[in-house]
Amino acid sequence: MACFIDGFNLYHAIDNLRDEQHNQLEHLKWLDLRSLASAFLPPSTHEICKVLYYSAYATWRPDAYKRHREYVTALEARGVTAVMGRFKEKNERCNKCAHQWKGHSEKESDVNFALGIVAEAHIGSFDHALIVTADSDQCPTIRLVCKLFPRLKLEVLTPPQGYDLANELRGLVPTRKIKLKHLHNNLLPKETLLGDGKVIMRPAKFDPPPGHHSAAGR
Repeated sequence: MACFIDGFNLYHAIDNLRDEQHNQLEHLKWLDLRSLASAFLPPSTHEICKVLYYSAYATWRPDAYKRHREYVTALEARGVTAVMGRFKEKNERCNKCAHQWKGHSEKESDVNFALGIVAEAHIGSFDHALIVTADSDQCPTIRLVCKLFPRLKLEVLTPPQGYDLANELRGLVPTRKIKLKHLHNNLLPKETLLGDGKVIMRPAKFDPPPGHHSAAGR
């Protein structure tokens, strides 16, 4: 089985989550994507062969950029392949007041995501794929793979509360929802050991609240 993860779709869904006191659940962003994918393994499947994560670095935001790089390094230590797009700077303008500023537009991630699914299907690297997204832009990708490779099984995992499944995705392939329990139970540990013996420490911003217990790393 392979798992393809729309990084921004999942991130923004988690970013929208709030507890009963309306506090953000920041610790859920330190998510072990391989462990999460394994939580959705069907009984007849014994392992995840590939986990591919598609995103891009916000290089103009130093703190967020640093945390994102650390997160990707921790994911790679867990056997996740990160495929990074980029942001392009663009001029923004308010139509009402004519104020202008520099904005950023994400490029390549959606295309990389679609091409990755098609390419992996073409080389036969999986017989069953989990596709983590709620983005209707991926409907043509799913339709194409189903048409060209009818023996392959595709399944959509929709991000948690905050992103509803796009109507266009309904009925294309089976769908399941990532629930809060899946996030809580599949976090990366405080320390992630790298292949060279170095350690990636979880950023303090993503420390779980007191009393939180995760199954990650067991």
